Amino acid sequence: MGTKDTSTMDNNNSKPNIAFIGLGNMGAPMAENLLKAGYALSVFDLSDAATKRLKQAGASVAESPKDAASNAQVVISMLPAGQHVHSVYLGDSGSDGLLAELPKGTLVIDSSTIAAADARTVAEAASKLGIDFLDAPVSGGTGGAVAGSLTFIVGGDAAAFAKAEPILAVMGKNIFHAGEHGAGQVAKICNNMLLGILMAGTAEAINLGVKNGLDPKVLSDIMLQSSGRNWTLEVYNPYPKVMENVPSSNGYQGGFMSKLMQKDLNLAMQTAQDTEVETPMGAKATELYASHTVENGDKDFSSIIGRHDVSLLS
Repeated sequence: MGTKDTSTMDNNNSKPNIAFIGLGNMGAPMAENLLKAGYALSVFDLSDAATKRLKQAGASVAESPKDAASNAQVVISMLPAGQHVHSVYLGDSGSDGLLAELPKGTLVIDSSTIAAADARTVAEAASKLGIDFLDAPVSGGTGGAVAGSLTFIVGGDAAAFAKAEPILAVMGKNIFHAGEHGAGQVAKICNNMLLGILMAGTAEAINLGVKNGLDPKVLSDIMLQSSGRNWTLEVYNPYPKVMENVPSSNGYQGGFMSKLMQKDLNLAMQTAQDTEVETPMGAKATELYASHTVENGDKDFSSIIGRHDVSLLS
């Protein structure tokens, strides 16, 4: 296909039909927020439990990504990795995936966190078929997905971004157009590389103070009012019981799993290597999380403090 035109996106009086592919911890609540806003959704996921949840919320369940998109003007995906994005949109041969089935003018929004090069590859293939593709990774975690307060970091054409913005606004509060194709992914991994560095450093500093007789909350309060202040100290303290309603005070459950931080750090290191950019602190954070995730991959990334005191993880 790829030749038929679609005009629903230009009709300001109606909401476009949306196909949502990937209903994991992030995708499912994002899709539910679209349903609550009155969008008609056809969904696909390999998990029967995930599709059952969305069916109960009002979505129709499809048997494949192509089936989900058969009557959609917008396709949104939230997939685990670049290989899954490539498989869905390009297929095994590079030309037998979902893109080949979509009408010209379809808007595709991929919110997976993948390598910028992978996003650009799919975007190039989409452009040749007259399909608008945006890479739109998110920040804000599962809590933000449920609350509809995610941050979307979008790469792609400005006109396509303008079409997507009202839809993204249903799922997020902060929506940034970072630049051309791949820019969303680059900005996302830059942010998460810095976050990994900050969390590892904050955990190290608190541990140093505690091992020298300081109360972790008192030390955290001091650093919050001093030049060491950062996001992890403000809203995501890694030491148990310093803050309420954060993973460190819940056995490091929930939040952003360490193995996902490791994935994003690996993406940052790959991008740095591809573009010959030195990132020594990012490389060290990647090394630390690689070791930590061997036994703690499913724990929140703040559990990195357990490298210094394993009793905190029990």
